[in-house]
Amino acid sequence: MSEPTLELDVLAAGRLGVDLYPLQDGRGLADVDTFGKYLGGSAANVAVAAARHGHDVALLSRVGDDPFGRYLLRELDRLGVDNRYVGVDPRLKTPLTFCEIFPPDDFPLYFYREPKAPDLDIEPSDLDLDAVRRARVLWLTVTGLSQEPSRATHFAALHARDRAQHTILDLDYRPMFWADPAEASTQVAHALPHVTVAVGNREECEIAVGETAPLRAADALLERGVELAIVKQGPKGVLAKTRDETVEMPPHPVEVVNGLGAGDAFGGALIHGLLSGWELERILRFANVAGAIVASRRECSTAMPTAGEVEAVLEKGY
Repeated sequence: MSEPTLELDVLAAGRLGVDLYPLQDGRGLADVDTFGKYLGGSAANVAVAAARHGHDVALLSRVGDDPFGRYLLRELDRLGVDNRYVGVDPRLKTPLTFCEIFPPDDFPLYFYREPKAPDLDIEPSDLDLDAVRRARVLWLTVTGLSQEPSRATHFAALHARDRAQHTILDLDYRPMFWADPAEASTQVAHALPHVTVAVGNREECEIAVGETAPLRAADALLERGVELAIVKQGPKGVLAKTRDETVEMPPHPVEVVNGLGAGDAFGGALIHGLLSGWELERILRFANVAGAIVASRRECSTAMPTAGEVEAVLEKGY
């Protein structure tokens, strides 16, 4: 007998792997002695971030049939993310990601996903289409469009979703996952008419719509059917635009330890604000603080703040 469909706040799909982050700053990997092990991957981090804000969250992904895969399944459960849609691949190994930490703004990443990551092998048959339709938020990433069968699975989810409210595409462009930037642009162009929210940085907007200037990028996303376009500008803050409203928010100042998880924290906080029905300005302020908190910590998934932690910072003044 199959498990009943979940009544989810959030269903996320995409990258899941192990982050091995150095415990010494300012050293290249050749000179690092010790590492910390954490759950990682953009979609997984966003799922954890949303769960930390009190939401019912599940992740659709895959891991390898190996000790790292078993660790990730256990860690998802520990961090409050339902793992029933995370399959175990009998052939492919669980991916690893290393980084180097050179604060305040240099954090090179090294992905070990060859010959292919299990999360790119999710198939349309893995989808619980009722869960896709009924989830209050569907969170997908551009990385999930980079290879088959994950690409077909993402489009099957989008078609089933039928542009329901809070169908979100994280533009999440990683050049090493694509043979050609033009192909990424083509796939994003196919996806945008099916989503209601798009979020990415200026470089990712260039891939998506050929624009890097924040206002022009946001307008181009809206022209493609998106209802809310969010353009992250790094040290210049964030811009959000609908057809009726434009909001810009400066960053929340913080001493950066590792900036890699800030965007995923922003994503989880964005979800929380949308589900809470907040005004756009409040959402951006909250999400900026959530990202800043994670940037001040070494790890990503386990660094995600609760709503209470974010509110405590906001109460002290933005």
